[in-house]
Amino acid sequence: MATKETKQRGRPRSFDRETALEQAIRSFWEQGYEATSISDLTRTMGISAPSLYAAFGDKRALFDEVVAEYGRLYGGFISRAVAEEPTARRGVERALREAAVEYTLPGRPRGCLVISAAQNTAPASAEVAESLREMRHANRRDFERAITADIASGELPADTDAAALAHYVAAVVQGMSQQARDGADRTMLEALVELAMKVWPKSAQERRKAQKKADPAAGTP
Repeated sequence: MATKETKQRGRPRSFDRETALEQAIRSFWEQGYEATSISDLTRTMGISAPSLYAAFGDKRALFDEVVAEYGRLYGGFISRAVAEEPTARRGVERALREAAVEYTLPGRPRGCLVISAAQNTAPASAEVAESLREMRHANRRDFERAITADIASGELPADTDAAALAHYVAAVVQGMSQQARDGADRTMLEALVELAMKVWPKSAQERRKAQKKADPAAGTP
């Protein structure tokens, strides 16, 4: 008959699931999907491998949950900015400025997990890389929809290439993430935002002001 002591010793180790998930986010964020091993995760999360599998499933299932939680806690600012601002320019500029802050906050891994976690993935992890790629494409499509709407409303010139401009913004976001991981601070990233926004097509109001300045009599009865 098992004693009380042996029963206690055989019980699964209890742990706080949310805390363990947060530690998993940091591991994948810092190291990427491929480089993060189960032993890395159990060490960081403070749980055994059987507990990890019982609570989260395999590494891929855990990573899917990590990405969803990352989006909820840290990564949703880009889509919110684009959705909440009245013009594409204001949405993009807000998203980039918030990225400069989010990607360099002390006490957190640098850059964006969705951008960095897919680096150096093996062929066996192609589905992981593709799922992260699709998330990045979703942000780009948000940019393109907002830009297209501004073209339709006359806010942006009719000859604006919405697809190219959206790809440009996405490239800036990805570059900021990598720059942050390479040590760039918030001030440097904010300087990049200033430069990036200089290429934005002039709004309808800016075009009217430029036309009036060039020809003060324009529009005068």
